[in-house]
Amino acid sequence: MDFVRIIIAIILPPLGVFLQVGIGKHFWINILLTILGYIPGIVHAVWVIAKKGPTTA
Repeated sequence: MDFVRIIIAIILPPLGVFLQVGIGKHFWINILLTILGYIPGIVHAVWVIAKKGPTTA
């Protein structure tokens, strides 16, 4: 599932972060980074997904 989130994060970084952590601090940081530059948004999204690990369903 993390692989799918990473692919989504490359296409649309805020969506990847939202799927991982929901609407919170990291989501808003990612929105800001994506607006300032697409690449920083991607890097942050992949970092959040990799750091948090898989969520329990």
